[in-house]
Amino acid sequence: MPNSKKTAAERPAPERRGELLATAAEVFAAHGYNATTVRRIADEAGLLAGSLYYHFDSKESMLDEILSAFLDELWDGYDAVLAAGFGPRETLEALVTESFREIDRHRPAVAIYQRESRHLARQPRFAYLADSQRRFERAWLGTLRRGAAAGVFRADLDVRLAYRFVRDTVWVAASWYRPGGAHSPEEIARQYLSMVLEGIAVRE
Repeated sequence: MPNSKKTAAERPAPERRGELLATAAEVFAAHGYNATTVRRIADEAGLLAGSLYYHFDSKESMLDEILSAFLDELWDGYDAVLAAGFGPRETLEALVTESFREIDRHRPAVAIYQRESRHLARQPRFAYLADSQRRFERAWLGTLRRGAAAGVFRADLDVRLAYRFVRDTVWVAASWYRPGGAHSPEEIARQYLSMVLEGIAVRE
């Protein structure tokens, strides 16, 4: 029976690019962008360093594709939530759930974003990172303010502090979450939302 498993060189270019980007994302997340060399990515991918340049002109290009793909998908999900006309609590729940789905799909990219975005955003090529952060803040703060004004969330809530707490509580999960674990992204989101919205103490 012929061997149907294609070698790396025989795989279609788009498929191979995707594999290389996935490898690069794991290496960037584990070692940091500055400490990662093209040779290290090539070694992890089982290629000669020169062969990697057949697909990408630089490690910067690889990082750009990794982060832009993650953010494009994140905003597709967020924009659908924000356009759905939900109430503020339902919007917050949907944003949290969508965030955990993105961590499931793009965990290394999330880790890279958290670690690198502050200094990368100063570079013209990565200016979209700062734009995305501003959109993110408007979406979450707007939802919390709308909920406080409507009496859905506490009137005495420090909205900006609540935003930072919820944001950090959700996205830090990328440091420990592993796809295919015991809990789905939706189940983890439900548990997080229960703790954020209801607390963890038993009510009298």
